[in-house]
Amino acid sequence: MNYWTEKSIEIANEGAYLDRLYNIYPMANNECRNIAPDVIDTINRAIEVQDDTTLINYLLRQELFPIKDSYVAYLKRDSDAILRNPEIVNRITNKIYKIGAEEVIRRIREPKETNRQMGPLFNNWLKRGELGLNLVESETALLKSKDDCIFIGSDQAKKEFAHRYLGYNREKGLDFLARINNIYIMGEAKFLTDFGGHQNAQFDDALSTMRTKLDRTKYKVLLVSVLDGVLYIKSRNKMFTRLEDDLSDDEIVLSAVLLSDFIEDVKVNVGAYL
Repeated sequence: MNYWTEKSIEIANEGAYLDRLYNIYPMANNECRNIAPDVIDTINRAIEVQDDTTLINYLLRQELFPIKDSYVAYLKRDSDAILRNPEIVNRITNKIYKIGAEEVIRRIREPKETNRQMGPLFNNWLKRGELGLNLVESETALLKSKDDCIFIGSDQAKKEFAHRYLGYNREKGLDFLARINNIYIMGEAKFLTDFGGHQNAQFDDALSTMRTKLDRTKYKVLLVSVLDGVLYIKSRNKMFTRLEDDLSDDEIVLSAVLLSDFIEDVKVNVGAYL
């Protein structure tokens, strides 16, 4: 296991890890989804008079549907099916009538989940300049800057730069791209909030990017994974097990809270990373 991975595990299990992480991944106070008053009035009226067609049509237009039902996705994608399948529609709307208008409105106005707001947070943190490096927004600036710097363009722009100059050949976007002591450092950054399913896939994806075999390039390139969250909890979960058993000593998985220390080490001990 790499030193930086060991250090990340240590901080997560012994230090005020979450307090430090919140500076990078702040969670906004989620506001309810905005639904126009006239839409709410129409939904309430349709429930009151049990107008199946109006109710189903208006609810299908919302981001959230108030109940779980396997047929809803089909109806969303083929609105003509509503009139052709009155029994299915009636079965769904009867379930909606049972929970009542107030609960229906509450459910369709529920705030977005915080994990759907994660995308820009890491890049927003980079843009605040807390790593103490020059921030550049163009390929030319990144190539010509005489100082260490971080590229703060979009994930797509980072990927295109890596394709053009650094031998990167994946279609996956990059979250982190910096030039430190004439080494280009790049990789994905993720906050893994729980175990299982989609989060495991995100973990696997970040490792795959880190392990990408680069095409030939004249530049020195270092691939890393900037990962945070539950993967550092000492347990027999899949993520921690892979950190312990699957990573070689030169594969760098580290927490974003250690990025500043890592960058300083690359500046001083550049030979250790070549």
